[in-house]
Amino acid sequence: MAAPVLNLANQLTLLRMGLAPLLVILVLSRELRWALAVFVVAGVTDLLDGLIARLGHQQTTLGAMLDPVADKVLLTSAFVALTWSSHLRVSIPPWLTIVILSRDAIILASVAIVNLTIGRRVFYPSFLGKLSTASQLVTVGVVLLLNAFTVALPWLGWLFRLTLVMSVGSALHYLYSSSARETRKK
Repeated sequence: MAAPVLNLANQLTLLRMGLAPLLVILVLSRELRWALAVFVVAGVTDLLDGLIARLGHQQTTLGAMLDPVADKVLLTSAFVALTWSSHLRVSIPPWLTIVILSRDAIILASVAIVNLTIGRRVFYPSFLGKLSTASQLVTVGVVLLLNAFTVALPWLGWLFRLTLVMSVGSALHYLYSSSARETRKK
């Protein structure tokens, strides 16, 4: 029997999406400890939805599509709020946020072009893509932590650069592998 579409795993994914606006409101309201707590809860839902889907045999096509969208909604919201909120003691540099948003837009456009010209294709996240997402999650978490508890981190600049390299590297890998896959089919 097939799993219901709106199962517990998918509900957790939708909850993560719903936490994104709350995170932004809390950052803009200078409630940074609460923002950090919401971000941690969102991270826990990210871990639980996949675990519940696999162990509970609740994997669905909807869940496979929603999970990366929920990650992007949460991360994009967090990066924008933590970059352009003027009251923050520590913020994410605009160059990093612009690169990440550009990367996501390029990947989204390439998926749309492939789906419109060649036909519907399923694109699975690569290991590099998962590392890139992990580095972005760590970056957001660290910046929230630094603002919430007023601590210093001497290697923050290195974290920003690592996140940049991971984001650009995963985008290049994604574009190369998707074009190589299409070239092999011809």
